[in-house]
Amino acid sequence: MKVLQIIPTAYRATIEEQDDTVVWITHAMAGAGAGLAVLLCGNAVNYLAEGQDASGVCIGAWRQTQPPRVASDVTGLMAKGVTIYCVAEDLEERGLRERVPLRGVRIVPRGQLAALFEEFDQAWRW
Repeated sequence: MKVLQIIPTAYRATIEEQDDTVVWITHAMAGAGAGLAVLLCGNAVNYLAEGQDASGVCIGAWRQTQPPRVASDVTGLMAKGVTIYCVAEDLEERGLRERVPLRGVRIVPRGQLAALFEEFDQAWRW
């Protein structure tokens, strides 16, 4: 079974858990042999921007000692054979199209998403 993981929300639980929960579970399932791909859309396209650093975050006396490294986590998914797709217009709306390395990322225009969905048995929108 081929499953497309659709991630529209960025930085979910990244302060508490240091990983995006969906990216983390995708790593685990891919490691177990699941046939997965990821579609980054909405604010989650920011996950492609390398060099983000939340190590200076503090709330009261608490300091972030294990900052998230979501761009590296996404790159790690590709190393496991997970195809990463990204909505072209969402990159452009956030000024990222020319600023982020897109090595291996498949850019999909919004108008072609229905055709992309047809390639999968299931789509899980998180």
